[in-house]
Amino acid sequence: MIVHGSCRFRFDHSSSGRRGSDGFAFARRIVWVMLLIGFAICSPVISSLAFAEESRERSLELFEKHVRPTLVEHCVRCHGPKKQKGGLRLDIREGWEEGGDSGPAVVAGDPESLLLQVIRYDDLSLEMPPKGKLPDATIAAFEQWVVSGAADPRESSMDSSDLPTSDAVKPPTLEEGREFWAFQPVVQPALPDTGESWAVKDLDRFVFARLQEHGLTPNPDAERIVLLRRLYFDLIGLPPTTEQVDAFLNDPSENAYEDLVDRLLSSQHFGERWGRHWLDVVRFAESSGGGRTLLFPNAWRYRDYVIDSFFQDVPYDQFLRQQIAGDLLPTDDWEQKARNLTATAFLLLGPINYEMQDKDILEMDIVDEQLDTIGKAMMGMTIGCARCHDHKFDPIPAADYYAMAGIFKSTQSVIHSNVSKWNMMDLPLAPSEAENFEEQSTKLARLEGELKSAKQAFAEVGGSLDGSSIQSKSLPADRLDGIVMDDVDAERIGDWVQSTSIGVFVGRHYIHDAEQGRGAKRVIYRPVIDAAGRYRVFVSYTASNNRATNTQVQVRHVDGQESVRVNQRNRPSIDGLLEPIGEFQFEQGPAEIVISNDGASGGVVIADAIVLLPVTDAEETDGQASSLVRSESDASDEAQASKVLRDRLRSEIKELETKIKGLKKRLPKRAAVMATKDAASPKDIHIAIRGQTHQLGDLVPRGMMQVASWDSLPPIPTAESGRRQFAEWISSPQHPLTSRVMANRVWYWLMGRGIVSSVDNFGSMGQSPTHPLLLDHLASKFVERGWSIKALIREIVLSRTYRMTSAATPESVAVDPENQLFWRSDRKRLRAEDIRDSLLFVSGDLDTRYGGSNIRPGTKIEYGYRFTSKRRSVYMPVFRNTLPEIFEVFDFADPNTQAGSRGASAVASQALWMMNHPMMMEQSEKAATRLLGQSLVSDEDRVRHAYMQVVSRPPTERELDVAISLVTSSSDGSTDISSDVAVSRYAMLYRVLFQCLDFRYLN
Repeated sequence: MIVHGSCRFRFDHSSSGRRGSDGFAFARRIVWVMLLIGFAICSPVISSLAFAEESRERSLELFEKHVRPTLVEHCVRCHGPKKQKGGLRLDIREGWEEGGDSGPAVVAGDPESLLLQVIRYDDLSLEMPPKGKLPDATIAAFEQWVVSGAADPRESSMDSSDLPTSDAVKPPTLEEGREFWAFQPVVQPALPDTGESWAVKDLDRFVFARLQEHGLTPNPDAERIVLLRRLYFDLIGLPPTTEQVDAFLNDPSENAYEDLVDRLLSSQHFGERWGRHWLDVVRFAESSGGGRTLLFPNAWRYRDYVIDSFFQDVPYDQFLRQQIAGDLLPTDDWEQKARNLTATAFLLLGPINYEMQDKDILEMDIVDEQLDTIGKAMMGMTIGCARCHDHKFDPIPAADYYAMAGIFKSTQSVIHSNVSKWNMMDLPLAPSEAENFEEQSTKLARLEGELKSAKQAFAEVGGSLDGSSIQSKSLPADRLDGIVMDDVDAERIGDWVQSTSIGVFVGRHYIHDAEQGRGAKRVIYRPVIDAAGRYRVFVSYTASNNRATNTQVQVRHVDGQESVRVNQRNRPSIDGLLEPIGEFQFEQGPAEIVISNDGASGGVVIADAIVLLPVTDAEETDGQASSLVRSESDASDEAQASKVLRDRLRSEIKELETKIKGLKKRLPKRAAVMATKDAASPKDIHIAIRGQTHQLGDLVPRGMMQVASWDSLPPIPTAESGRRQFAEWISSPQHPLTSRVMANRVWYWLMGRGIVSSVDNFGSMGQSPTHPLLLDHLASKFVERGWSIKALIREIVLSRTYRMTSAATPESVAVDPENQLFWRSDRKRLRAEDIRDSLLFVSGDLDTRYGGSNIRPGTKIEYGYRFTSKRRSVYMPVFRNTLPEIFEVFDFADPNTQAGSRGASAVASQALWMMNHPMMMEQSEKAATRLLGQSLVSDEDRVRHAYMQVVSRPPTERELDVAISLVTSSSDGSTDISSDVAVSRYAMLYRVLFQCLDFRYLN
């Protein structure tokens, strides 16, 4: 029997009931069954309550942000206090619990609840709301609300809705809110006088004082070997090597533990481990997730910025300012400017449906997601609940929400198109590269200017560019008799589209109105008349069946103004190019002829050139000119000269294009990054009534959340968005939430549970701190030490509180079964990344390269992506709809939501993955091959080495006996086995060790 923690697995190699190889195969099957049972039922339920707590918080948030506003707007008119169609009432919780004529409307946790079926329009006979289906995002929010527990705080119809007919319960006022513990100023509390010598750090005294109040005694310190493994995973997320274990255990120095802490804090792996914590908090992902999910190809730059910030121990206040307003922070250092720009990707990485066609709603959805993430991640506040109404539980009125929303609405986060895109910025170059870039860019601009001039000259002599080929299509203006004015010389009003795609035209091109903006577009020709007289007026256009049938041409002449309609589908009567519109008397000087799209129909309006031809006696007799284009014989000399010029220009154009192409290849590449910038015209915004973007209420000046503000806050300048001021406010030592929230996060990441267990919610619906004085002590020290995260971590891990054993004593369990007072160390489960990285680390397959993109080149979509990388898990692509299987099985943070804490489920699928997954098989075999290739003398040495690699402890005598029997005995009892069989046996040993609880948990 092998004993690991609380699980026991029996190997029976006797031939009872089975013989030969069948006996061994049967024994192996028994092992797998026992592993499955042990893995599924022996895991401590240390986080079930916290998991349920987080689920309820999420459900309440969904209710306030999505469910309550939708019920008010669409449902309670027919299912409220005055009317209950079908016997259903939805203005109180009891209403949907009891249901109507068809039974309960909602069953918490059931995705097939009747209400969900109705709003999904699953049943054609029962579709609600009857006037139209709710948006998909709203339906999805209802589904998540039900699945996460259908939390509904409404106790009675007095708190039923925002309807003016109801006497709704009022949210707390600002004065009441400031009395709440989380909004009180952070003050360093006096150290408790515990009168004992147990404490080695000040924080220990706060913990010990609380234990004394309840008659509890702290656990003794854990053994060195236990602390070693705990520290390695907590600080760098990797197991210690056997050499590192031996070095620490044999170090006689009094400072051995402290020195180990300092070495781990200075490791680059520290940044990778702790950067991943922050990426959870800020919902990091590399795809948009919403609608047609889009890849964020540059998101890895933000990930690397976070990892490097933790490694470099960037002060936390600076870290926050960079992410909120990095593009606005002054610096002369090009590298710092690049980091600052990269940091603002924090605002752009949310799950957004960029296909949304109502761009006003899209922008407000982006702003709401940004505020929601900032609120939870940095302040522990569910700010987003105030988008639709005053926050029901915390002192955050809707006016405060829109004051802050105005700041981010005045920030350019998105570039609009049919499918909009997030904003991108070029990163600065190093000074040497910047100088070269400027020089080459100037040269490129000069060449492109020369190319443009050559093309214009080419067009003027009858040449035309069609793709990459040069053809003669246009008719030069000087080939026409009379006074000629091309569209390029006319005044344009409105947006006109240039084109050369159909037929012959005059000059460089012709233009059309794209069949848009009817009545708002004009082309005004003002040809100069040399001598007063009567002139025949012609307009040129290319006929086609997509042209307007009644294009308006207005002529201002001596006798007034005349309007003519031209059917541009008909081929022009003169040379297939020009159509006469009449004869008019003009004075000497500028005339005025206007082509407009006013009243046009049937297609696009074309505008090319106009021609004015003096009317002679002969022409008055003939009444019509047969041609206005001079014959080739009359212009042969001119044509020959034009041909020579065209040939020369054609050659020049090709030469310039070749130079430009080569220069662009040599031009230094500028990396681009997701980043924000202030909008061109920052402005305040209106409250959106019930969160509906187009239902505007009062205009609200940009500002901060009042309950966490103070008198000396600077005003927001009119020409700025306010992000810089917002960043300074949130990172100020005076802010009552910022330092508390981060100190609590660090405690949670090290201790397994926060002092405030609802790490993302410090509001009234969150949990109260178990040690409020300890929290303020840590927050004060955090600020006092320059917002150093490493200093805070070091303080905690050097404490007696951190170093206690995880053993449970009956006496202490009876008083504090959930260990809320920290009388022992919580037994923490390895995260998905820890498991994967450990498998690769032990097998020797782990790629430890630092930073850089890790999405396979050429990847366009996330679906079907194959995760084959051997790099650390923090560098694995995180797609919102596609995650590596190990992440999904072992409770990786959902990248679709902000999540400062992770669940810790214990389900059979985890045991099955550990037993059967190809990665487990492959890495166990590689670990076995690597082990057998080392210069270890005996199987006993190899077994001990494997134990130290996987669980960082030596095997017990009984474990050693059974393990040696497993790796040395063949099916017939012989110890003479081949090398292939030896690899197979040791691979099985590694699989057993990886599956045991001593690997999965930190003691």
